[in-house]
Amino acid sequence: MSEAAAKRRARGGGGAARRAERTSVKFDTARFIERNIPNFELLNEEALQIIEANAETVLEEIGVNFVNNPGALDRWREAGADIEGERVRIPRGLARKLCATAPSKFTQYARNPERSVEIGGKNLVLAPVYGPPFVREGNVRRYATMADFEKFVKLGYMSKWLHHSGGTVCEPTDIPVNKRHLDMLMAHMTLSDKPFMGSVTEPSRAQDSVDMCKILFGEEFVSENAVMTSLINVNSPLTFDDTMMGSLEVYAANMQAVILSPFIVGGAMAPVSVAGTLTQVLAEVLAGVAYSQLVRPGAPVIFGAFVTSIDMNSGAPTFGTPEASQILYGAGQLARRLNLPFRSGGGLCGSKLPDAQAAYETANTLNAALMGGVNFMLHACGWLEGGLVSSFEKFVMDADQLGALHKMAEGVSHDENAQAMDAMREVGPGGHYLGCAHTQANFKTAFWRTELLDYKPFETWDEEGARDTRSLAAERVEKLLAQYQQPELDPAIAEALAAYVARRKSEMPDAFV
Repeated sequence: MSEAAAKRRARGGGGAARRAERTSVKFDTARFIERNIPNFELLNEEALQIIEANAETVLEEIGVNFVNNPGALDRWREAGADIEGERVRIPRGLARKLCATAPSKFTQYARNPERSVEIGGKNLVLAPVYGPPFVREGNVRRYATMADFEKFVKLGYMSKWLHHSGGTVCEPTDIPVNKRHLDMLMAHMTLSDKPFMGSVTEPSRAQDSVDMCKILFGEEFVSENAVMTSLINVNSPLTFDDTMMGSLEVYAANMQAVILSPFIVGGAMAPVSVAGTLTQVLAEVLAGVAYSQLVRPGAPVIFGAFVTSIDMNSGAPTFGTPEASQILYGAGQLARRLNLPFRSGGGLCGSKLPDAQAAYETANTLNAALMGGVNFMLHACGWLEGGLVSSFEKFVMDADQLGALHKMAEGVSHDENAQAMDAMREVGPGGHYLGCAHTQANFKTAFWRTELLDYKPFETWDEEGARDTRSLAAERVEKLLAQYQQPELDPAIAEALAAYVARRKSEMPDAFV
C-alpha cells in the first residue's frame, strides 16, 4: 500500500471511529468499590492469637505435602524447612517471615486504563462466576459451549457494577481441554476491555496466558506490572499439587498476581468447627503465599478463603450459612493481620434455580463479603447449584444487586447538603418534601436504583404480563446482548493474538481429557 493510500485509510478509519462513537450505545462502568464503612471484626484478640499459634503448630508438626514437585522441595529445603519425602515441615515463624515480601496492595491493569483495579486496602473488586461446566438458560440446563462463554463475557462487559471480566465464567465443553484456554483468553482480551484472569489448569497454559498478555500489553509492560489475577486452589487438607503449584510458579516468576485459596467444604476437607477451619485455612495460606515468595519475592498474592459447610444428611455443600459467614469474617481479620489482600465471598447458593433460596443464600454471602473486608470477590454474579451451573438470568440478577453493595460501601454523608436543614426549614410541619429545592437538587442520586426489579403498581404489573424476576432477568439478558458493541482493539494486536492461538493449537493434537 502506498503512503498516500495509507494516509487515506487512516483518515477513513478515524472517520469510522467518530461515526461509531456518535452511534454507539453508552453504558456506565462503576469504579471499583472504595469502602467508607468499617469492617466487621468478629474474633477478639485472644481468638486470633490462638488460631495463629495453632496454624504455626500445624506447619511445624504436621506439615504440608508438595506433590510431584521436586523443585518445590528443593526451594523449601534451601529456605530451612524439614523435608521428609513430599512432606514439608516449616519451622515456626518461617512462613510468616517469607510472606512479608508480598505486597499489601497492587494494581491489576486492564487494556482500557480506565478499567484498571486496585486490589487491597479498603477496596473491593467484583468478578463474575468461575468454573461451572453447565449453564442454565430459562428451563434448560446443559453443558456449556464457547458461544455461552462469549455471551457471559459480553454480559460482564456490559454490567455497570462488575469491575472484572473474570476467568472461566463457564467451562466450554465443545472445545478440546488442552486448547480451550486459548479461546477463553481470546474472548476476554477481545470482547471486553476489563481486567481478566489467566489459565491455571496446566503450567504450559499459564505460560500461554503470560505470552498472550505480552502481545496485548507489550512485553516490557507485563514484565513490570500485574495484568492478570489468577486462581490457585489448595488441594485441602494441606496438599499442594504440581498442577496448581506449577501454574503459580509461572505467574509468580512473571510478577503476575494469584489468589492462593484453600478449597474447603467444612466437615469433609476441614474440621467442623469455625476455629479449626480457620486454623487450617491460615496454615495453608501461609505455606502457599510463602512459596510464591520463594519463587520470586514481591510477587503479588491474595489471601483466599473459599469455605462452605456440608449438609450432614446428603453430603452436599451448603451456602449462605451462619458458619460460612463467621469463617469469612475471621479469615478477613487474619488476612489483614498478614497485611495481604483478601479474597472470599460471592453470589453463592445451592439452589437449582434463580429462586428464593438462591436469593436468600446469595444475599447472605454478598453482605458478609462487604462487611468482612473482602478485596477481591470471585463468583459475584451468575453462580447456581453449588457452582456447577452458570445461569444467564442469575448473572444479571446478581449484577444488578451489586449496585446495592456500592451504595452501602459509600457510608453515610454528614456534610451540609446531607444534613438537609434547609429542606426541613422549607417544608415545615405538615408539608411534604417531593417538591422542595433539596429534593429537586438530589433526587437523581439520592437512592440506589435497580435496573431489573419491578416496583410498578399491581395493575400495571398485571397488564404487562405479571412477570416474575426470572422473566425480567431473561429480558434483560437479551437487551444487554442486543446492545453489545465490541470495544476497539488495535487490529495489529488482534491479528497477532489470533496468530498465536492458531500456532499453539496447531502444535498439539486435540485432547478431551
